[in-house]
Amino acid sequence: MEAYMKQWFWLMLLLSLLLSWCGTAGEDLQPMTISVEKAYELYQNNTFFLDVRTQEEWNESHAPNSTLIPLDQLANRLTELPDDQLIVVVCRSGNRSQQGRDILLDAGFTQITSMAGGLTEWVASGYPTISGP
Repeated sequence: MEAYMKQWFWLMLLLSLLLSWCGTAGEDLQPMTISVEKAYELYQNNTFFLDVRTQEEWNESHAPNSTLIPLDQLANRLTELPDDQLIVVVCRSGNRSQQGRDILLDAGFTQITSMAGGLTEWVASGYPTISGP
């Protein structure tokens, strides 16, 4: 029993050190999904906003200075995206933005997150939008 406890102790110590190291070494890793409030805070700091809705939805309303690449075109237009800064993926309600985030993660992007609630919640929160192409 004592040998088992020693092994358990060393395993937990190793796991603790590993988790501690990951918490500091992976500073560019982002939460998979962020709130609209957090997204707006990032938006105010000129974070790259990627809108994956359709052109028609975009024309109705979008966040100023965001970039439109519809979800069905995203995999073929990856070279249009920065690979050295955080990208916040947005859509109407949050579903397509999660799909877009996953496409980017699968393509090797690491600084990616999805905005929960989408532009619907963005507008409801009173954050800026513009219309037109």
